[in-house]
Amino acid sequence: MPGIFGPGGRLTVVIGASSKAVTMRLNAYCTTNRGITPAQSNHYKRQRSVPFGFYIIMAAQFFSALADNALLIAAIAALREMQAPAEYEPLLKTFFTVSYVLLAAFVGAFADSMPKGRVMLISNTIKIFGCSLMFFSLDPLLAYAVVGFGAAAYSPAKYGILTEYLPHRQLVVANGWIEGLTVGAIIMGVMIGGLLIQPAVAYNLLAFDFPLIDTGIDTANEMAVGIIALLYLCGAAFNLYIPDTGVDHKPLHRNPLYLMHEFKHCLVLLWRDRLGQISLAVTTLFWGAGATLQFIVIKWAEVALGLDLAKSSMLQGVVAVGVAAGAIIAARFITLRKSVRVIPLGIAMGLIVLVMNFVHSIWLAVPLLILIGGLSGFFVVPMNALLQHRGHILMGAGHSIAVQNFNENLSILIMTGLYYLMIKANMSIYWVVTLFGLFVSSLMYLIRQRHLANQRDRDDVAHLDDSAH
Repeated sequence: MPGIFGPGGRLTVVIGASSKAVTMRLNAYCTTNRGITPAQSNHYKRQRSVPFGFYIIMAAQFFSALADNALLIAAIAALREMQAPAEYEPLLKTFFTVSYVLLAAFVGAFADSMPKGRVMLISNTIKIFGCSLMFFSLDPLLAYAVVGFGAAAYSPAKYGILTEYLPHRQLVVANGWIEGLTVGAIIMGVMIGGLLIQPAVAYNLLAFDFPLIDTGIDTANEMAVGIIALLYLCGAAFNLYIPDTGVDHKPLHRNPLYLMHEFKHCLVLLWRDRLGQISLAVTTLFWGAGATLQFIVIKWAEVALGLDLAKSSMLQGVVAVGVAAGAIIAARFITLRKSVRVIPLGIAMGLIVLVMNFVHSIWLAVPLLILIGGLSGFFVVPMNALLQHRGHILMGAGHSIAVQNFNENLSILIMTGLYYLMIKANMSIYWVVTLFGLFVSSLMYLIRQRHLANQRDRDDVAHLDDSAH
């Protein structure tokens, strides 16, 4: 039987060879000449799969984010029960995020000084303490500020561990899962918070008594905060099983001035990097806009749709559904090299927000908010992955996330602060929506122009990984 490949890939003729011999030689050619043996093929398949420890990280993040968002709704309800001014509600986000800005120079170094799982456990314990302060009727603004302190320390660890634990080609898909799950936690968190503050649900839960046990829970707010504390405890339980990545840890420097100087160096380094500055600008704008949109949706739903707090908080979950869908799609189709192509979606998102001014029906509001969320999730996940990739290369995981948190939460402080001033000045929510949409679109356009100018000077995108996930 004729037909077998000879040395160097040349076609030779073998007279009298059996079909079995030809098949064996063909198999040998296909493996050796292409450089992949069956053992190597199995190894590559294992490399493409996500390690089991990643699911532990996701579970820990899910319960922590779930509790954070449920507690926000409970804190808003507590402020309204105290008859606090309406402009105090966006201040909750301000008090929560101020730690991200003030402690940025220290939390990154802290996250890189020990295993990330231990950092997450310590930070989650701080969150539980802040939640308990609200249980004992401390001012909701101060209690939520303590929770924000724990979250500021938690964030560099939860994102930094991804770059230590996973190869670069899996960063986009890992971020898609993390963001998708975080958004799922937002959806469930606001729903749980909204349900817990409803009078009928609160009454039924308060009517339940444990035999021979006095829980000390006598009000709806105490009951809500107590249940939220259990969610934080679930997150802490998963923190105990987060794997050690084996990365060498840098001892925490005791001189605060040195840490501040080091942080300043990392901040300048990332803003000067051609790809780092673009991804950092996009994520900074996104998180500031996203935090402000949370409060805009609540106020807009009350004015345009006539919904109370419990129902308007559910619309935040609707936005989050869209973000989750966009994140999952981005994780499936967008590689690291293609990440910068999604920037125009940010411009589109800002323009579509303007349509909210013409919507007065819940049936039109739901698909519109899902679309806004979907565009947000689709463009922020690749940008987040690109930023983590550049930061990990330039300065290390913890320091990179600390720089990212500083910029993003400074944006949250500025944008929610502006929203606070507009509400305090009794500006119409329709004007707020208009200014918000135009602001987001304009800045995203300027960021895109900066990226195009960088590319004309030198093509840095070509060096990014373009392999499938």
